[in-house]
Amino acid sequence: MPHPRDLEPAVRVEVRTPVEAGAGVLVHSGSDRAFASFTWLLAAAQDRAEAKAAWTKRNGIALLRCGGVFGAIRIEADLIHAAAGIKDSAEVNVFLAAALRGAPVFQDQHARRYYVLVPRSTGERQEWRSGRLAPKAEFLGINSVIGVPRPDATGPGERSYWCVPPEGPGLLAVPDMVSQLVSIGRLRQVETQQAADGSEGATPTAFRV
Repeated sequence: MPHPRDLEPAVRVEVRTPVEAGAGVLVHSGSDRAFASFTWLLAAAQDRAEAKAAWTKRNGIALLRCGGVFGAIRIEADLIHAAAGIKDSAEVNVFLAAALRGAPVFQDQHARRYYVLVPRSTGERQEWRSGRLAPKAEFLGINSVIGVPRPDATGPGERSYWCVPPEGPGLLAVPDMVSQLVSIGRLRQVETQQAADGSEGATPTAFRV
């Protein structure tokens, strides 16, 4: 079974190569990109001032609406761990950054769920419309609200934190790659259960990637 980071996305992704700074070239620092990312995310808040105030508190989360500037895929932690083949938080975070090519992901540790930010159109794809990847993975679109951790919450000391922080406005996960990740996690859980039961079977059609 191939590792998710070895799978090529089914949609073309533009990769921008670094350029050397020279006269007339504006270089944005990581902090500038982070600030721009979260300013962009706040466009999804019903009350921007309230959302920003929530981020000033310890364990503060801002309630942001899905279906506008972004959608989200909510994934149970055990499914992510199955796909990664590991449970250590730091190692899982490295895995997610590689498997999803740096797309923004945060975790609610209390609820044991991961959230991957995706384009709002992701919910129109067959695997999400049909519920094929449910119940441990679900697309959240219009009429859904998620609690997003504050910008500097990037470690497991918080209830919710960014496993992979956003790197720029509008930079979201490639839908195909998220579906592949979920499918591999589901398949590995089935294989683990079959091994525990002492049985083997063909790969379920719905789990093929």
